[in-house]
Amino acid sequence: MTHAIRVHEHGGPDVMRWETVDVPPPGPGEARVRHTAIGVNYIDVYFRTGLYTPPGLPFTPGMEAAGVVEAVGDGVTDVAVGDRVAYAAGPPGAYAEARVIAADRLVALPESISDEQAAGMMLKGLTAQYLLRRTYRVQPGDTVLVHAAAGGVGLIACQWAHHLGATVVGTVGSADKAALAQAHGCHYPVNYREEDFVERVREITGGAGVAAVYDSVGQDTFMGSLDCLRPMGTMASFGQSSGSVPPLDPGILAQKGSLFLTRPTLFTYMARREDLLASTAELFDVVARGAVRIEVNQRFALGDAAGAHRDLEGRRTTGSTILLP
Repeated sequence: MTHAIRVHEHGGPDVMRWETVDVPPPGPGEARVRHTAIGVNYIDVYFRTGLYTPPGLPFTPGMEAAGVVEAVGDGVTDVAVGDRVAYAAGPPGAYAEARVIAADRLVALPESISDEQAAGMMLKGLTAQYLLRRTYRVQPGDTVLVHAAAGGVGLIACQWAHHLGATVVGTVGSADKAALAQAHGCHYPVNYREEDFVERVREITGGAGVAAVYDSVGQDTFMGSLDCLRPMGTMASFGQSSGSVPPLDPGILAQKGSLFLTRPTLFTYMARREDLLASTAELFDVVARGAVRIEVNQRFALGDAAGAHRDLEGRRTTGSTILLP
């Protein structure tokens, strides 16, 4: 008997129900994975509330997990039964004891990476990888701004950008989160509840502005983020935890210094398996070498996914949050 979290209607955390489900055998190109740890991410909230459209109702949330391959379908060569694997991929379905997923979305885990680390870093770590290495490729000597610096992506991005030789400015919401971000590579944590982050960035950079802003907050920080950029700087708006960004006149980008604006997604950057494997190898390398530490700071039983969402939306989490079947 297999259990999963199911959402029958959009709404708050309480719409997530713990139910028995049937998991079919894998079809051609598919694998069945028995989960050992499951990652919790803000995109799960977006699907639960209906901000993002799920494949249909009811559905099982979750885009990230680690586990063991139980069975494979015809034509599968990427993984084998018994392999330890992890993924950060759609469609949703990770909040389950087991699931069937496309085998080419699975990545074998090296011994140096634990299941909990993998579940806490695949989606967030690969997001940091494409932001820092592909969307705007951070160079030694750059100054960058990372919003939500004490969050899951933020802690990884701060460490990685520091490792790459950048000066890192990060916004946080409390003194505790400022200390946490600073301990993870953020040179200048800025408490947005007490300071104007735009003024602080201008002060830190001597008025020059930053090379790139990595913004997962959205509505509350978007326009201020543009004001933090140097001429021809890059704004990567990759999330909207505070709400959607209002429509924008592109002329504003010209007025503020011929800025570059992108709304990237992990699933575009990882659509090709060769990109997935290359990016994952780079992520595993920096973690294995200790350049990036994966902080799993909250653990919930899978059946208490609603509690995890309440804490995530209430900004009571730091680092990564995982569910344990």
